[in-house]
Amino acid sequence: MKRLSFIILMMFFKSISFGQVSNETDKTLIKNLIIESFDEIWSKLDAKNIDKYYTKDFLLLENGEVWNNDSIKNYLDNAMLRKPNLKRMNSIEVIEIKIANKMAWIAYQNYATFSSDNKIIRKAHWLESATAILTENGWKLEMLHSTRIVKE
Repeated sequence: MKRLSFIILMMFFKSISFGQVSNETDKTLIKNLIIESFDEIWSKLDAKNIDKYYTKDFLLLENGEVWNNDSIKNYLDNAMLRKPNLKRMNSIEVIEIKIANKMAWIAYQNYATFSSDNKIIRKAHWLESATAILTENGWKLEMLHSTRIVKE
C-alpha cells in the first residue's frame, strides 16, 4: 500500500511540474507570437502573413478604431505604395502573460522606431494587450487592443 501511495504521489508531482514547464513554454510562444507578428506583418508590411498570426475573426482596436483582417490588408497594401518606405524596428516589453487551457492574454509595451536611410524619422510607443487561442496550427492572435502613448 505504501508503494502504491508513493507511486501515485510521484505521478502527481510529475504532472504538476510538467504543467509548469508547459505553461512557461506557452508563455514563450505567446511572447514570440507578438514579436513575430509585428515583425512579419507590420515591419514587412506583408498582408500574406495575416493568416499565419491572426484568426479569421481577428479584431484590432486601435485608438478608437476597429480594424479587421481586411482593413489591415488594405492599410498594408497602401503603406507599400508610400515613398519613402520606412524601416520599422520593434521592441516588446512584456508586462504579464496569463494562460488558461487554450486561451491566453498578454499585456505589453510596444516600441517602434521608424527610419529611412539609417536616419530615425520617428519613434512610437503603445500600451497593448492581446488575446490568443490555441488552434490546430498553434497559437494565433484573436484580438489586439492598442493605446498610443504620447510623450508630453
